[in-house]
Amino acid sequence: MTPCEIEEFKSLRATIRQRGSLRVSLFFATLTAWAAATIATAALAALPVAALLPLLLLAGGFEAVFQLHTGVERIGRYLEVFYDEPGAVPGRSWERVAMIYGRAHPGRTDPLFSIFFALAAVLNFVPVLLAEPLQADVAVVGAIHLLFVARLVVARRSAARQRALELERFVRIKGAGEAGRAGGV
Repeated sequence: MTPCEIEEFKSLRATIRQRGSLRVSLFFATLTAWAAATIATAALAALPVAALLPLLLLAGGFEAVFQLHTGVERIGRYLEVFYDEPGAVPGRSWERVAMIYGRAHPGRTDPLFSIFFALAAVLNFVPVLLAEPLQADVAVVGAIHLLFVARLVVARRSAARQRALELERFVRIKGAGEAGRAGGV
C-alpha cells in the first residue's frame, strides 16, 4: 500500500470507530431528551397533540442513529472491497470477517436500537390516552405514531439488506475501475 492508501485506511477505520461510539451515545441522549419531553408534555399540556413533540425528538434521534449506522456500514464495505483481500496484509481482514460473522449469525443484534425506539413510541402514546381525548385526536396522533413505527420497520429491513447490496455495488465499481485502467494501457 502507498502512504496515501495507508492514511486513507487508518482514517476510515477511525471514522468507523468514532461514528460507532457516537451512535450509541446519540441513542442514550435521544432517549433522555425524549423522556424529559414526554414527562413535561404529560404534566403541562392537556392536548393530545402535545405528544407529537416528544415523538419528533424520538424520530429525529432515530434518523441520526440510522444515518450513522448506514455510513459506518458503507465505509466498512468500501474497506472490505478496496483494502481487505483474502490472504493480503495481516490485520486487514476485519471487514471481511465481520461480514462473514453477520451472515452466519443474522439478527443477533439491533444496531439501530429499533426495539427500544418502538417501545418509546408506544410509551409516548400513553399520555394521549390518559388525557381522555376525542376519538379524532386519538386517530390522528395514533396514526402519526404508527407512521413512526412503520419507519422503524422499513429502516431495519433496509439495514439488514445494506451489507450485501453495497458489497455488490463496490465490487462492481472496483471491477469497472480495473477494467478502465486495463483498457487504457
